[in-house]
Amino acid sequence: MTAAGEAGDDARPRIILVGEDEIKGCYGLMRQLRPHLSSEREFLERWRSLSGGGYRLLALFIREDIKALAGFQRQESFIHGAFLYVNDLVTDASNRGRGYGAILMERLMTEGRALGCRKLVLDSGLENALGHRFYFRQGLLASALRFSMPLWSGSEHGDDSGHNQKG
Repeated sequence: MTAAGEAGDDARPRIILVGEDEIKGCYGLMRQLRPHLSSEREFLERWRSLSGGGYRLLALFIREDIKALAGFQRQESFIHGAFLYVNDLVTDASNRGRGYGAILMERLMTEGRALGCRKLVLDSGLENALGHRFYFRQGLLASALRFSMPLWSGSEHGDDSGHNQKG
């Protein structure tokens, strides 16, 4: 468990790398970002599968309450070289505007540098205007549009779209 903030000052944000002991407590907040996750069981199964491919999840706590999450992984491509891909970034709806997202963005940049990444990249749904404002304030620039299409109907393999970024 990795913590940020001073020990003994439990009102300060602390960030941990989520493991088996903490993951169940993240479901409710992740569901705010990914409402298509139908159950805690599905969330746990997906987290375990993603973790096997290098996905990591950071949780920002104030005292014992999770206020924000950031899921990420190192990737490589011809266009970006080595980069940190932010799969998920969400602050609890009742806690937005308190700087928790900015704290996690700082930590993500630190993680990316430690992993030898040249860039931080994330996708955001076109309808997510408030998220876009946050990203611009954090220094991110819109550099592409992502196009996608389903390969299966929702009923054949479950609705696996995940293209409703709210982070």
